Amino acid sequence: MGLEERFGTQWVVWVGGLALALGGFFLVRYSIQQGLVGPGVRVTLGALLAIALVMSGEWARRNEKVSGVVGLPSAHIPSILTAVGTTIAYADVYAAYGLYGFLAPAAAFLLLGVVALATLAAALLHGPALAGLGLVGAYVAPLLVASDHPDYWSLYIYLAVVTAAAFMLARLRMWRWLALTAIAFAVLWTFPGIVDDRVDALAAHAFHVVAGFTLAALLIVSGLFYGPPAPPARIDAVSSGALAAFMAAATILVLTSRHDPLALATMVALVAATCAIAWRSEAATAAVPAAALLVAIVFAHWAVNTDILHLIAPGGPAAGVVPEPEQAQFGWHLVLGLGFALVFAGAGFLAQGRSEHALVPMLWSAAATFAPIAILVALSYRIAGFDRSIPFASVALLLALLAAAATEALGRRAPRPGLAASGAIFATGAVAALALALTMALDKGWLTVALALMVPGIAWISEKRPMPALRALAAVTTVLVLARIAREPRIVGADVGTVPIFNWLLYGYGVPAAAFWLAGYRLRRRADDAPARIVDLAAILFTLLLAFFEIRHFMTGGDVYRPSAALAELALQVSVWLALAIGLERLRLRTRSVVHDMSAMVVAALALIGIAFGLALIDNPVTTGKPVGGPLINLILLGYGVPALLASVLALVTRGLRPQPYSTTAAIAAVGLALAYLTLQVTRLYHGPVLTAGTTTDAEQYTYSAVWLAFGVGLLAAGIWLQSRPVRFASAAVTILTVLKVFLVDMSNLTGIYQALSFIGLGIVLLGIGWFYQRLLFRPINQQGAASTPGGL
Repeated sequence: MGLEERFGTQWVVWVGGLALALGGFFLVRYSIQQGLVGPGVRVTLGALLAIALVMSGEWARRNEKVSGVVGLPSAHIPSILTAVGTTIAYADVYAAYGLYGFLAPAAAFLLLGVVALATLAAALLHGPALAGLGLVGAYVAPLLVASDHPDYWSLYIYLAVVTAAAFMLARLRMWRWLALTAIAFAVLWTFPGIVDDRVDALAAHAFHVVAGFTLAALLIVSGLFYGPPAPPARIDAVSSGALAAFMAAATILVLTSRHDPLALATMVALVAATCAIAWRSEAATAAVPAAALLVAIVFAHWAVNTDILHLIAPGGPAAGVVPEPEQAQFGWHLVLGLGFALVFAGAGFLAQGRSEHALVPMLWSAAATFAPIAILVALSYRIAGFDRSIPFASVALLLALLAAAATEALGRRAPRPGLAASGAIFATGAVAALALALTMALDKGWLTVALALMVPGIAWISEKRPMPALRALAAVTTVLVLARIAREPRIVGADVGTVPIFNWLLYGYGVPAAAFWLAGYRLRRRADDAPARIVDLAAILFTLLLAFFEIRHFMTGGDVYRPSAALAELALQVSVWLALAIGLERLRLRTRSVVHDMSAMVVAALALIGIAFGLALIDNPVTTGKPVGGPLINLILLGYGVPALLASVLALVTRGLRPQPYSTTAAIAAVGLALAYLTLQVTRLYHGPVLTAGTTTDAEQYTYSAVWLAFGVGLLAAGIWLQSRPVRFASAAVTILTVLKVFLVDMSNLTGIYQALSFIGLGIVLLGIGWFYQRLLFRPINQQGAASTPGGL
């Protein structure tokens, strides 16, 4: 169809119908503003116009049949004329009742029903065009014909009739789009005047929500009452969405009314009805977890209430005479919480094994585990402030036991669709409730520990009940623990304790680290996927942070936020980083995990940065002038000797398993640290604890050369034994450095016997190195059987 054809046959018809309807509304509004006609005349003229349009539409439809000329289905003129007429009829009846008081409530309800039935009958004849235009017009009519004194009851009675007509038409013609449009308009009409504090307004809003929910249950939910037939073993999105939408509207009423008893009663009725409907019709099962989520939102809103009246407790002589505002509201929510928990948990367990669709029992079990735990958390936060509470901990433990019993009971049943997955969900709920019980029974710091201990439990359950959601839950719980330490790295704030090692850092980081290592191992046994990698990464991170904070705690006397203790602390940190890198290098060979592979390189890079910038420059005792301690056991050994040994091990374990630059860099770091250790140790022997004190003697300068030369020879021997060219190259580098020192420093600064000994020793060693290379590494080779002669070329 071309553009011109579309314009002449469709667009002008649509726009014409819309213009005709708006013209009628605007004419009425103009007559009101100008005072041209009275209210009675307005209502009469509106009725006549509506009747005339409906009759014109019917005449045009019958004339089409007689003449044999039928309009285009997408731009049917008789349908549009009838739609405009019925829309004006809706608005006219509403104005006669709500604005001018010409009709009693009973008469208005009767007339609205007549108009709705007429629209329904007309839509059955004229098709979806009339249904769509008539529905939108009926819902928009109260906005066009407005009043300065709104009557919510008349509005919602009118909307109930309109919604009923729309649902009936959608049911008869199986127009899902029409049902969804009516649901959307009905829910949106909950918002006008929702913050009105008058009791009658709240009651009217509650009536609107209950009416819409009831109509949806009667006409929209598949397999229930007058709803469409339910497809076998299938969840219907429209059926579940309709119930969930009106429950969401009820939730908004509860929140905006500050948990008024009437709004709460409405919410309770709709949640209970949803469970009953889903029990009878599987098509609406998805509404059950939606109901659980909305209940959790209501309790969470109540738990974090910041109303100042609820934060003030009476004191002095009046204490105990007047009920505390906070305490006065506990009763209702405790009863509601218990009721909701029993409904969701009981129905969720009893629904297992009733369906051939695997998703149905899973949705029931999800609501059964989530709702009680969420409600308990909200109650605990509001009443106990998440402080230690044995009663709440006992309730959480009871939930854990019940969930575990449900898991065991489902495991003994005959296989049914979704039964194993539901058992896994109940088992997860048991782990979550147990962790919650520990949190409520112990100090706040145990929250981190409790959440971390959930992860290996979930991993173990995922092995017994292979369900992807369980692996995702392990990852989510791990992220929650990470968020916890990001908020407070000390776990328990300033109450970490002053005892080295055995303080709260050990429990707060050590236990989660062990839990994550175990959980990662179990998750990797099935697949090295994203959840397993997240848990593995958390295990490495917690191990690293445990060492970091324990070192900080030890070096600062318990205050981890105090300024650094310089060389000693940095030396310990670098040593730990190198040790962890070595461990990860060995581990990655066994697990083949990309997390272990990348983490090993990251930790090694962190250690290299600490060596290059910290040990070599910033905290070097030669530049800082700070004392290093005793002659042999001192900070030099800790800061340079131990890291040199660890860097050497890292170079060896990565040899041939990593790219050559990686192990070479580790070897260079090891050589540099070892040379620094030997140099600084010589300085300590001549200058005492403060390396910058005193002057440098000839003996000291000679000792430097001798030690460096001996170190170069030792590296050469190690390189020959290990058959490692990088180590031999390091030996050559140290030797060259020694030669430069002898010729540039010793020649000008040394005198007497030390100068001679320096050059003699250097010469002997260099000759020995040459002999080693000639005899052991690069022996002369006889070519074509001819023996080489000393004088040959």
